[in-house]
Amino acid sequence: QVQLVESGGGLVQAGGSLRLSCAASERTFSSYTMGWFRQRPGKAREFVSSTWSGGRTYYADSVKGRFTISRDNAKNTVYLQMTSLKPEDTGVYYCAADPSPRIGAPYRYWGQGTQVTVSS
Repeated sequence: QVQLVESGGGLVQAGGSLRLSCAASERTFSSYTMGWFRQRPGKAREFVSSTWSGGRTYYADSVKGRFTISRDNAKNTVYLQMTSLKPEDTGVYYCAADPSPRIGAPYRYWGQGTQVTVSS
């Protein structure tokens, strides 16, 4: 069982920045695909970004150019640097991990989520 613990959420004004962190308990962290998802008020959970073991990264169109995902395998931690935040970025952000994610299937492990609130 992989434990994921997110941190870094909070309240920020529009145009501001936040950095989310997700610490994983898994010793083979470097081989896992790590993702960030969010659930905005009244909406279903949605993909935000992912980073694969080979270095590839992916982003939702809504965050491209504003968010950056990165990972530190020595610290078993993945980050999401969020800039130029908008009120519509408000939501609960979840970290997720999977050793071999499949298209259309949810990631295997999930964190508890961290709240991000962007005020206008």
